[in-house]
Amino acid sequence: MINNFFCKIPLAWQQLIKEKTRLAVAVAGITFANILMFAQMGFEGALFESAIAPHKSFDTDLVLVSRNFETIYSIKNFPIERLYQTRGFGGVDTVSPVYIGLGKWNNPKTQGLQTVLIIGCDPANHIFKSNLIKDNLSQLQILNQVLFDKAALPQDRYILSLFQNQSVPETEVNQIQVRIGGYFSLGKSFATYGNIITSDSTYLRLFPSHQPNQIGAGLIKLKPGANIKQVVKNLQLGLPNDVSVLTLEDYINVETEYWGKTTPIGFIFGVGVIVSFIVGCVIVYQILYSDISAHLAEYAMLKAIGYTNQYLLTVLGQEALLLAILGYIPGLFVSFGFYKLAANATRLPVFMTIERGTSVFLLTLMMCFISGIIAMQKLRTADPADLM
Repeated sequence: MINNFFCKIPLAWQQLIKEKTRLAVAVAGITFANILMFAQMGFEGALFESAIAPHKSFDTDLVLVSRNFETIYSIKNFPIERLYQTRGFGGVDTVSPVYIGLGKWNNPKTQGLQTVLIIGCDPANHIFKSNLIKDNLSQLQILNQVLFDKAALPQDRYILSLFQNQSVPETEVNQIQVRIGGYFSLGKSFATYGNIITSDSTYLRLFPSHQPNQIGAGLIKLKPGANIKQVVKNLQLGLPNDVSVLTLEDYINVETEYWGKTTPIGFIFGVGVIVSFIVGCVIVYQILYSDISAHLAEYAMLKAIGYTNQYLLTVLGQEALLLAILGYIPGLFVSFGFYKLAANATRLPVFMTIERGTSVFLLTLMMCFISGIIAMQKLRTADPADLM
């Protein structure tokens, strides 16, 4: 069956290249549809990757959050005593309270206020995976000294020189002067301009109305060999119902689900992929339909000399496959360049992944074959009697 399918490709190829202009238009149309799908998926991926970057930076086994937690960018606080209560459960090794809130960073050039995510923690608790952050945590022991996200710094010579020419750069957060004791890189998101890490004491100075006994998250490290599922079950049963116990993976999934299903921007990117797919279907259908109409007499002649509908439909299917491949390859390479340009311009994590490349290729195949199936209805009308 497979051998019969591919041995007929030369006829399908000849059909396509006979009208080179039509083939070029078809390939350009499919390439355009691919670029649109890659763009929508790329920005959707950047939405999720940037949103969960703070979550992935935590070095923890479990995360204690408010029962009403939806997103780290609109945090719901809960009593710190809930976190300390977890230390009485089997399998729990250490716990670390974390303050989380949105603050305003003052751009020293424009004097404009830009939203940043501020994470406050005890510098003695090594709650981050990044060695760059861990190496600089001691800097947070100095009051009003913070670690600053390099991605939040605009690519502006004035600002860069302003920071580089100071031994201990200063900036303003929530209208309070702070010193920058070190840098790290988590990146921008669709909700914030960047991130700042502070000590718990500095955090409370930046948010004077914040109650010290209210935290945004509690990080729980388990003892070696502890059964994580059993510990989660015990904590959920033993703690009051005003908090939820999540694995780090679940913590990330809740954030992803929020941006994908709750926010309009996640919906828009999903719809964009569907629209791009439909555009591609229409383009391929028009090309295949025009090809069939132009060669209807030839198809009828083939039927007259004994070729079956199945054979002709196979040839048309091969044309759809060839169009899919020819349109996908340039679309993939153009998208690589587009991703690089978008990442440099927005400083968001826009990059190609194997999963995304495979998904778009499968969608392209589906797009072409669906169009081919619809166009086949015209092919069935080829009647040898029309040659008489």
